[in-house]
Amino acid sequence: MARINHLDDFTRGRMIGKLEEGRTVTSVAAEFGINKRVVSRAWKAFQTTGTAFRKVGGGHLRTTTTGDDRYIILQAKRGRRHSASVIAQQLSTATGQQVSRFTVARRLLKGGLFARRPERCLPLKVDHRRHRLQRGSVIGDRYCEEVLLPHVRLFRGAIGPYFIFMDDNARPHRILAVEELLESEDITRMDWPAYSPDLNSIEHVWDALGRRIAARLHHPENTQQLKQMLIEEWALLPQEMLHQLVLSMRRRCEAIIAVRGRHIPY
Repeated sequence: MARINHLDDFTRGRMIGKLEEGRTVTSVAAEFGINKRVVSRAWKAFQTTGTAFRKVGGGHLRTTTTGDDRYIILQAKRGRRHSASVIAQQLSTATGQQVSRFTVARRLLKGGLFARRPERCLPLKVDHRRHRLQRGSVIGDRYCEEVLLPHVRLFRGAIGPYFIFMDDNARPHRILAVEELLESEDITRMDWPAYSPDLNSIEHVWDALGRRIAARLHHPENTQQLKQMLIEEWALLPQEMLHQLVLSMRRRCEAIIAVRGRHIPY
């Protein structure tokens, strides 16, 4: 696999965050597909300057200092549900520095985090509610036709009798048509405990895709653009990262057992 020898600020921020969590330079370099020397230099620069980002010349003066930026990241990690507006208020209370929620959102993005803000729910008319209630069987049929038959069945044939299929407990996945199809194709399904995203390594893949889409200069304006961007970013995901996620399943199960079924830090 080709090694990357230069970093954008978004990748640099994510990489530094993992190193701060105690990961080794070697493991981070392997995950991101980056030369170890590049990772090491970035880590030393961060320890010296206190910032994960390279200096740029010109432009407007920043409204926040390096310390302010680190405070914003820290508050976001402490309160995962805090909106950008709330964090801006916390910064003002702590330091007297007035910043907008847009500034906070940019700082969080630079640090590899997303800003959250509550959205008003769209009003649901009678037809909307009826379609939502009917959606289960429609999606269940599509799940059989677009996922199980063309992909899972063929993959099971390639792996052989030891193949075990894992999906979650979403309603479309558990309808009778899906159960009958899996039984007819002799596909063994793993029992899946409710509320257990920390056991599912694919959640980290969705997170990585979301971060890559958010880091693009131009965000998707419609469903078709989003689909195309997801396809492009999926092809760019480091295979080593996917491989490590697969290998992490044993460790995840052991961690769940160790904490007697409680949440684990994944």
